[in-house]
Amino acid sequence: MKVQEIMTRDVEACSVDSDLATAAAIMWRNDCGVVPVVEEPDRRVIGVITDRDICMACATRDRRPAEIRVAEVMSGQVFSCTPRGEVKTALRTMAEQRVRRLPVIGPRGALVGILSLKDIVLHAQRGGTRTTGAITPADVLDAYRSICEQLQPA
Repeated sequence: MKVQEIMTRDVEACSVDSDLATAAAIMWRNDCGVVPVVEEPDRRVIGVITDRDICMACATRDRRPAEIRVAEVMSGQVFSCTPRGEVKTALRTMAEQRVRRLPVIGPRGALVGILSLKDIVLHAQRGGTRTTGAITPADVLDAYRSICEQLQPA
């Protein structure tokens, strides 16, 4: 199964100059917990900001959300996938990197969608691998377990 078959399209994004109140409003409008951070005009993905990033920034800074720029708290490390990539490969990336969402990146780094664990769960093949490359509930559970595991101190 290809990522483009189940990814969410028409993803709203923000810029490094956006404030946290704007990023939170995007999340509210789209019922999501992550917003890709892009450079215009080509919508090249340069980071992501999560609802947790916003919450922690607001709790630890003596400033209003409208006064804090996305650039101050976003993660510049982006784990992503491509529209023509396999969903199983994307699920493996989510498990290894402990993330629940991956920006879907097209040519030249442009944002074309987002793939979430929710997208995968809603399209998981029930009862096993009836088709080549099908995602099973066990695949999803294994990935989610990896995402949720706490890192052990070295």
